[in-house]
Amino acid sequence: MVCGGFTCSKNALCSLNVVYMLVGLLLIGVAAWGKGFGLVSSIHIIGGVIAVGVFLLLIAIVGLIGAMHHHQVMLFFYMVILFIVFLFQFGVSCSCLAMNRGQQETLLTSAWGILQNKTKIDLEDQLNCCGLINSTDTRQQFEQDLLHCTASCKTHQKVCQRCGDLMLNHASEALKILGGVGLFFSFTEILGVWLAVRYRNQKDPRANPSAFL
Repeated sequence: MVCGGFTCSKNALCSLNVVYMLVGLLLIGVAAWGKGFGLVSSIHIIGGVIAVGVFLLLIAIVGLIGAMHHHQVMLFFYMVILFIVFLFQFGVSCSCLAMNRGQQETLLTSAWGILQNKTKIDLEDQLNCCGLINSTDTRQQFEQDLLHCTASCKTHQKVCQRCGDLMLNHASEALKILGGVGLFFSFTEILGVWLAVRYRNQKDPRANPSAFL
């Protein structure tokens, strides 16, 4: 059987969905590990990562079952959902790669503003810094964060670095990595869509010819 045939398409689609299942399980495991070891205390962050992992796991299961049984309806919903995920992930990945320092600062300030105080304190303790960015627009928030800060630099050094400076120093590199990984996975998703479309329209040589849709 040539690679463009029914069996090759089936095996390729099954393999791709097994990879998606492993990635989904990895996300769930990492989130549980981070929570168990106290690395992240925010239930929103943990819940978000677990939700992404569960969603990816469910999509992979649908694709895997659809590929194994050549199920037309499951394959249709699989490729539609995967294409929507591709569009969203491709856009986010391109945004990460194109973001400049000013946009990074704005995004970081917005994200910091919606974090719980407990999560902020955890980040400050881990990074050994206090507050985010001390600017005219964020001075009130910065002073409030500085008041509640429990980082060791506050008691030993009296002067602490701002967390925003530390984060922004690594933000460009982190966004490039994030955008690159997201872009890579987005192309695997469009590959999954293409495989699903081709496999869905192929005839199973072992099936009854009259049963082919």
